[in-house]
Amino acid sequence: MKDLFEKIKANRGPIGMHAKESHGYFTFPKLEGDIAPRMVFRGRERLNWSLNNYLGLANHPEVRKADADAAANYGFAMPMGARMMSGNSDLHEQLEKELSAFVQKESTILCNFGYQAMVSAIDCLVDRHDVIVYDAESHACILDGVRLHMGKRYVFKHNDIEDCEKQLQRATKLAEEQNGSILVITEGVFGMRGDQGKLKEIVDLKKKYQFRLFVDDAHGIGTMGTNGGGTGVEQGCQDGIDIYFGTFAKSFALIGGFISSDEQIVEYLRYNMRSQIFAKSLPLPLVVGALKRIELMRKHPEYKDKLWEITNALQSGLKKAGFDIGVTNSPVTPVYMNGSIPEATNLILDLRENFNIFCSMVVYPVVPKGMIILRLIPTAVHTLDDVNYTIESFSKIVGKLKSGQYMSDKIAAF
Repeated sequence: MKDLFEKIKANRGPIGMHAKESHGYFTFPKLEGDIAPRMVFRGRERLNWSLNNYLGLANHPEVRKADADAAANYGFAMPMGARMMSGNSDLHEQLEKELSAFVQKESTILCNFGYQAMVSAIDCLVDRHDVIVYDAESHACILDGVRLHMGKRYVFKHNDIEDCEKQLQRATKLAEEQNGSILVITEGVFGMRGDQGKLKEIVDLKKKYQFRLFVDDAHGIGTMGTNGGGTGVEQGCQDGIDIYFGTFAKSFALIGGFISSDEQIVEYLRYNMRSQIFAKSLPLPLVVGALKRIELMRKHPEYKDKLWEITNALQSGLKKAGFDIGVTNSPVTPVYMNGSIPEATNLILDLRENFNIFCSMVVYPVVPKGMIILRLIPTAVHTLDDVNYTIESFSKIVGKLKSGQYMSDKIAAF
């Protein structure tokens, strides 16, 4: 028999094993100042490409005022209690109605956290007789929700419709044997690669197979489709999405999330989704803040237009400079490079300390060994000068990477 604490100390996990060396710089960095393209990191201003503030709403003066006024008027304790018991309000219901209209669905339930909501919704929607079919590169919140499922699940290769159909055939046979149902889960925009999920093609499979489609559109709400209505709107298949999930943590620059669907399905979630039944209601300042943000999204489509101006300039500029940005067709901009983890570490050090650029680095075990991804998140408040400087800087660092200057024994060279 092992002592629990001794077991944990002996195995800190694939990322945690590097915590001592990385904490505070590569992991858990502290960005200070107003949320903006330029923020302070370790005492110096850096050009920041690592915030999901897509529409630039985080420091919009109307947003800041609405947030401050709501905090002063209500405090963060209001309403006290879970919504089912004592934590409901007219403003919660107003926000749900406005979100329903925004994403073209009958009804909506607010959720305290996006990650928690996705995990809990999957657990709520299916039982052991049902079968889940999901994309291999789904976000961790989907994977964690799928792990809770007591029934069978089949995974299809990322955005591979032929393999999705193959898994649907397997799922159909099993669901018929068990008198169960099928739930297909994918994303509107995949947060690592930046490619859109093949929603329209999956919806078309409903002509041959009986299933319901659940789409996590965390990166699509606000950035895709008319007035930011989402990736289903962008692809002309919003009606075929049976359950639509959106978060406030990205385009809304807030906290929380929501799930939209048919009225009866949302009512079922409202009365059966354990993470909401047994959790304190979303505080009113966050609800009021979300109402202000959705108002600005409706009134100012130019924010989304500006986001795409910056996105297109960044992505076309990177490609013109010879960089591999994969198959992204969203604002998420991955830059693929080849190198070891020590090389990636030294590259990021150089980028931050000598070029004053802050962006996210992704290496093994998140991606295969030998691959480095620098993920850039453009926003409506970045400038074309920011874009040009970043491309120039990346051209310099990739030259150093290819010439071996970031090998661990050559770190002193820069």
